[in-house]
Amino acid sequence: MLSHFVHRAFVKVRGEEEGQGLAEYALILALIAIVAIVALLFLGSQISSKLSIVGNAI
Repeated sequence: MLSHFVHRAFVKVRGEEEGQGLAEYALILALIAIVAIVALLFLGSQISSKLSIVGNAI
């Protein structure tokens, strides 16, 4: 009976750690997306002009 209780507790803790890791990856992904959007907002016109120059040169 004690081994069954320990096994259930171990499975429960292991499952919570996997969920926590998934949440951390989701937060990192959201942060990267926000940084990319902000970078495009501030640098979008400069990037567009450089791509136009390259396109016209080709």
